[in-house]
Amino acid sequence: MTVNITFIIPHKGREEFLTQTVASILSQQYDKTQFEILIVTQNKKLENIDYFQQASVAINVHFQPENQTISALRNYGVTQAKGQYLAFLDADVELSSNWLSCMLTTIQEKSARMLVSAAQVNGPNAPPLEKIRTALSNAELDCNVNFLPGRNLFLSKETFEQVNGFPEHLITCEDYYFTDQVHQLGELYYTSQANYIHLGEDKQYNEMYKKEIWRGQSNLQSIKGRNIPLREIPSFVIPLALFVLFTTCLLALLLNNTLLAIGSFILLLLPITAYSFRLHKLTKNDVSFSNVFKFYLIYFPARAIGTLGGLFKSFSNSGIK
Repeated sequence: MTVNITFIIPHKGREEFLTQTVASILSQQYDKTQFEILIVTQNKKLENIDYFQQASVAINVHFQPENQTISALRNYGVTQAKGQYLAFLDADVELSSNWLSCMLTTIQEKSARMLVSAAQVNGPNAPPLEKIRTALSNAELDCNVNFLPGRNLFLSKETFEQVNGFPEHLITCEDYYFTDQVHQLGELYYTSQANYIHLGEDKQYNEMYKKEIWRGQSNLQSIKGRNIPLREIPSFVIPLALFVLFTTCLLALLLNNTLLAIGSFILLLLPITAYSFRLHKLTKNDVSFSNVFKFYLIYFPARAIGTLGGLFKSFSNSGIK
């Protein structure tokens, strides 16, 4: 029987989440002869290779160099794909059993619908930080959106080819860029009729701090070549503005300029407080305001450091041929 859907999973590092991701695909309430799974890994070997090879579904493992971006891994996967539809998954998600059937139904409901994704749900005993992340992911649900995170994306191979795949020059933010390009062709839809658990979601604030620095490094690069909606501009401007205000406050204190220090500090707190109230509402009071406020106190500085670090890194690499 002809393969209709190809799951593509870029992977690097720990295998336990990858195994759970594959297990959730194998548990889909769907004809398993209709899909295949491609694992594109940067590990030199996989300890669970026998498990993957002995599965009832066709699972192909491809080893790729460590220096490739996640976009390059996804694009390579497409070159090996037999399916008419492509399901891009991160290697640390657990899909609901109706995920595949729901994605197919949802994308076929309207001819203008180009890309669909399922909603994030909390895992068992989720800590406050995971609940915050889930609430942010689900800020807009059961509607068309401007972009979708790359953890679970479903589209036709034809659509993928029309936008020339994922941007291999970006280390992070590649999903923003890719889904924006698809958005130029038609609708992106985020549905709650299927869901996933992000197994690798941030659980501790120190983990989040390090990851946000890493995630922020391609912020400015991701702007090139795409239209930036007004609602997205604050995500680039505010972290840098807060960094400037914090620096100003410190300098004012060193110079004994109390008025400037107080003014800078108040301006610093205003957007953090506003964002915190909005997010606290999104969590439906399931997370305390103090935890939400703490989230932004860590998130904004980390994003600023990552953005500035990525900017200087791009400068330092600009002369290399």
